[in-house]
Formats: sequence, C-alpha cells, structure tokens
Amino acid sequence: MRADSTQARLPLHRSLTFRLLAAALLIAVCSVTATAWLAVRTTAVAIRQQQGQVLADDTAVYRTLMTYAATHPGWEGVDQTVRDLSDRTGRRITLTTQDRQRRSLADSTPHAESLPHQAFAVIDPLWVDPALEPSSGADRIDPQAVGPYRLSEADQSRLAVAAGKTAECLTRFGWDHRSSTTPGGRPRVEVTGPSEQLAKKLRNEYGDQAVSATYAGESCALADLDAPTASERTALAGLNTLVAACLKRLRLPPVEIGLDFRSPRREGDADAATRNCVDTSRREQLASSVAPAALLYVSAESEAAIPGFDLSPANTGRIAAVTALVLLVTVGVTTTVGLRLVHPLRALTRAARHPAPPDIRVPVTTRDEIGLLTAAFNDLSEHRARAEEQRKVMVSDIAHELRTPLSTIRGTLEAAQDGVIPADEQLNASLLEETLLLQHIIDDLQDLAAADAGTMRLHPEPLHAEDLLHQVVAGHRAHAEAAGIVLAVHVEGDTKVSADPLRLRQAVGNLVSNAVRHTSRGDRITLRARRGEHGLLIEVSDTGAGISPADLPHVFERFWRAEKSRSRQTGGSGLGLAIVRKLVEAHGGTVSAASAPGRGTVFTLRLPT
Repeated sequence: MRADSTQARLPLHRSLTFRLLAAALLIAVCSVTATAWLAVRTTAVAIRQQQGQVLADDTAVYRTLMTYAATHPGWEGVDQTVRDLSDRTGRRITLTTQDRQRRSLADSTPHAESLPHQAFAVIDPLWVDPALEPSSGADRIDPQAVGPYRLSEADQSRLAVAAGKTAECLTRFGWDHRSSTTPGGRPRVEVTGPSEQLAKKLRNEYGDQAVSATYAGESCALADLDAPTASERTALAGLNTLVAACLKRLRLPPVEIGLDFRSPRREGDADAATRNCVDTSRREQLASSVAPAALLYVSAESEAAIPGFDLSPANTGRIAAVTALVLLVTVGVTTTVGLRLVHPLRALTRAARHPAPPDIRVPVTTRDEIGLLTAAFNDLSEHRARAEEQRKVMVSDIAHELRTPLSTIRGTLEAAQDGVIPADEQLNASLLEETLLLQHIIDDLQDLAAADAGTMRLHPEPLHAEDLLHQVVAGHRAHAEAAGIVLAVHVEGDTKVSADPLRLRQAVGNLVSNAVRHTSRGDRITLRARRGEHGLLIEVSDTGAGISPADLPHVFERFWRAEKSRSRQTGGSGLGLAIVRKLVEAHGGTVSAASAPGRGTVFTLRLPT
C-alpha cells in the first residue's frame, strides 16, 4: 500500500506522460520554427544560385595553380597568375607555405587582415587530391610534372617529323588514328582501327588477326615513336637507381622501369612494395623540378548581404495559425499516446513492487515495445518461479547429501569418545572414507559452480581419443573386475581431437563410474570412439537394466536419481552426469542418453573437431 501511495504522489515533471508531452511540444515548436526559417533561407539561396558556380571556380583555381606548380621549380612569378584567377572568379586567392608561420607566397588581396580558418586545398603536384583532380591516377602524381623527362626542342622536332610520317603511313593504308602530345613534349599516335573498307579487305586476304592495331603499328613503325631519347634514358637510369636502392632495403630483387613507369607484377605484398618504391623514387626524382607544397586559401572578396524578403501581415497570420494548429494536434496525439503507454507500464510497476506470488503475470494489452516488455516480464516471472523451486530443491538435496556423511562421522566420533568402539585403524579408515565422500561432493559442487559462472579453465591440446579411453579403462578396471563387469574399448578410424585431456577424461570417467554402479555381474561396458558427421563421437554403452522412458529426460539434472531412497549402495551424489554435461558443453559439444528397460544404456559425447 505504501508503494501505491508513493506512485500516486509522483512529481509531475517525472511523469512519463508529461515528458512525452513536453518532448512533443518542443519538437513541434522546433519544426515550425525551422520550417519558417527554411522558407526564408530557401528563397534567399534561390535568388543567388551561386553555390555551384563557386565550387566550379574554386576547382578551376586549384587545377590552374597545380599546373603552375608542376611546370615550375618554385613559386616565383605566380603573383600574376593569382591576380588573373582572382579577376576571373571574383574570389580572394592566397598561397602560403605549409609551416606554422604560413608565410604568404602570393595573395590577390595583399592588404587583407586575415585568412580563413581552414585551407581549401594543398597545392602539391607530387600528392594530388583525387577528389579535385580525378585524372591524377593511382600514384597521385600530376601528369604534367615531368621534370627531367621533358624533351628538348630538338628531340621534339625530330619526333614530330617521325610522328607525321607514321600518321601519313596510317592514312595511306586506311587506318584511323588519333594524334596527341604528352606533357613532356613527346608526340603520340594512337591507332583507333581500320576503316570499314580496309577491315573487310584485310579479313578477306589475311584473316581477323590483320585487323588488329598491332598489325597497323608494325606496318608503319609506330613503335619507333616510343623509343626513349638520350635525355629520357639518362632520367630513367637515375630512376632505376633510386628504385633499386629502395628495393634493396626491402630485400627485393630489382626491376626495370620504362617510360610508362609501370612495375612488373609480383606476388602478394611484394607487388605493393615494388609499386610504392617506384612512386617514392619518382617523387624524389621530381622534387627539384616542381614547386614546393603550398596551402591554398580561397574566400569571397567581401561578405555581401544575402537578399531576402519581408513577411507580410497576412503571411505572418497564416504561419501563426498553422503553428497553433500543429501545437494543438501535437498536444492531443501526445496525450492519447502517453496515456496508452503509461497504463501497461503502471501494471508492470505494480507487479514488480508486489512480486508474490512468484509466477505473477501481467496481461499483454498491446503489440508494441510495451507489449514485448510485458511478455518479457511474464517470462522472467516464470523463470524466477522455476529458479526458486530449483533453489529450494537443490538446497534440500545438498543438505541431504552432506547430512549423511556428517551424521556418520559425528556418530562414530561420539561412540569412540564414549568408549563404545575402540579408536583403532578401522575407525580411522571409516572416518577417512566418509571425509573423502564429503570432499568428493564439495569438489563436484565447485566444478558445477565454476561451469555456471563461466570460470572453468580448459587447456585444449591435440590428443587421440583411443589413448584417452584406454586410460579411463585402466583407472576403472579394478573396480569393474571386483564387480564382475567386463570393460572393452572399440575405435574406428581417426580419433584425433583438440580437447582438455584432464577434463575429457573426467567426463568419460564419470560415465564409466555411473555405468559400473548400475550394471550387474556378468554385464559388459563398452567405450567406443568414431568419426561422425560433425565431429568426434565417444560412446559409453552398457548391457545393464536400462533407464525407464519417464526417467530418461532427467538423468543430467543435479541430484537426480532414479532410486528415490538416495541410497549410497544404488547411486552416487547425483552430480556426476550434470558435471559431464557441463564439461562437454565447455568443449563446445553435446551429450545425450539413449536407453530402454532391459536393453542397457548408451551415453554419447559429440565433440567438434
């Protein structure tokens, strides 16, 4: 009753309904305000329509200055280029060094007070920004940064004459082609294909192979245009020296780089390392031929006022009316939804404050998240009831298991103290046996507690199940022979598995010990290991009396025994099979039991390989 009164006096600002209403009102006010602001802002932006042009101008400035940096060894003389770009785009353009002092290299407005907080881009022809210059390629080196590969005027004239002859040859034979000149001054002639008439003639006379561009190049000495000049050979020799030194540091064999600057393909990481050496060596070779990296600042010459419009009284009234309507609808919807949300939550709160009976259930009235929460609460309540019942049973079982040996020890000690029985070796042996029984029960409980808490440590290693089964049989042979029971091992195929040998031997040993207790004289216990569909199977089967179908689902429960008297002569502590299941599950496997009265029992361990 006190809990209900506390809930009734819940402050308004902590109520879920009030908070939902406040949040909805805040969202409505913000949305209306944002809508009005966006309307005015959109109109102003629509009038200017300059964002796209500004971006295009900034990109043009970047590319022009990148071309200058790639074709000049320094920034001397760039002032005129900066002023021309500023006049054409109407933007303030500033180049500074990359150091913290940011010394100005060029400025279209020298007397301006300050620069923007962030640079627009870095002008570095050896590290081009692919977003602003997509044609830079994977190496990010500006194609116009040619340095020592720029041809002299004499070489350009000679190659231009050779290119003209090649083009004339291709034209004479009917081959379509395209001529161009590289940034270094080398002429290029690219064969695009034969004319339709020539292609038909070549197919009729020589076959399809004659239609290829390779055939045309061989006919008109196209490859002669790609032969390096003396200056290019000198530059390539220097580049190959740098590349070889880089590859030597990486313990990779040298490569030969041509005018296309492509490295031969290699396997794995060696290919990327070689490509990196080529790119690094090219940058080192070109560093003295291009301008040093600089920061580019691009900003407006002056901040002009953005034109907008004034709201008329009529428009203001419409906006106010729409705002009031939105707020009214928001309040109504939020209140309705809030009440529907709060009702099942209050039912959950009452059930949580009054947990008796332990399996209390709350009706599920919705199919939303609250309904899922209610169903989860009901499941938790049922689980709690089952856990409480299991706890009571387990406490009773533990008390029973510990009471028997403790009562025996106490009675024996009292009898010895009263002089009823002599304190001799037989008495010590009896007390030791009961003490070992207590220790065994406590050890089993510790194993189960470690498994439940997830702290059981496994030390897997490769092992053969055949060896492990023989070790288990050797450990239980004396007990089995004393009971007149035969132990046998059968192995089929490869039984190698990765597992903790001590824990797996404990699990199999528990199964064998359980089988010995429930098997009569003259029966047989067989241990088998074989490869299954999804892993290794270890089976412990006996020819005993078997387990009834009603008892079979409970064999792996803690303290469960088919013989309800819990006599030590017919069973152990009731923890052995529960420990087997935990040990197998810790290995990522499963354990199952199959039995029929009068036909024996088979326990199967499935371990992943």
